[in-house]
Amino acid sequence: MLPSAADFGRAMEALGVGRDDRIVVYDNSATRNAARGWFMLRHFGAANVAILDGGLPKWLAEGRPTESGEPRPRKARFSAAERRGEVVDKRDVGRGLGVPLVDARGRGRFEGSEPDPRPGVAAGHIPGARNLPFAELYNPDGTFKSREELRELFDKAGVNPDRPFVANCGSGVTANSLIFAARLLGNRDTRLYDGSWSEWGADPNTPKETGPA
Repeated sequence: MLPSAADFGRAMEALGVGRDDRIVVYDNSATRNAARGWFMLRHFGAANVAILDGGLPKWLAEGRPTESGEPRPRKARFSAAERRGEVVDKRDVGRGLGVPLVDARGRGRFEGSEPDPRPGVAAGHIPGARNLPFAELYNPDGTFKSREELRELFDKAGVNPDRPFVANCGSGVTANSLIFAARLLGNRDTRLYDGSWSEWGADPNTPKETGPA
């Protein structure tokens, strides 16, 4: 799912975003895509990246200023380079990760009681995975829940948020909310299965399970 470092760097420079800038990512999305943007920017070398808690909806609800139209051009330099050890692939998962695999999809898709929305992708989950739906990490206004509530959610899912784990989801997007939430709790040793279920579930040769974790 991730682009190459070179493509990502060129895209950021075209937007006027530099690798050494202070970067704040926000969204207006039910799937909380800002977490994916946060992960990608950091993965390709930006160090000073944050998420605007609550995103655009909360900003608007608070009556804060907005503008429209194209932004002014800005020169920027983004020498992108991948951070090693942050992403796993299907082969890694198949060999065994040695750490918990946590699926961020809703319970219906995880358990297989709901069909996958992508044609040709099976229902269910990767054997041995735990389930923590990403939507449970957020308050109704789109802000992250308190540290105490986040820790309780991880514990309820059978995952120690202080220990290493690998996050996955449908297409490598919502899993990043789990990674960011764990970082809020002080965990910097998490990884992403970027291909996620859209890759695993589409392969007829991979093992699959249905039912609760």
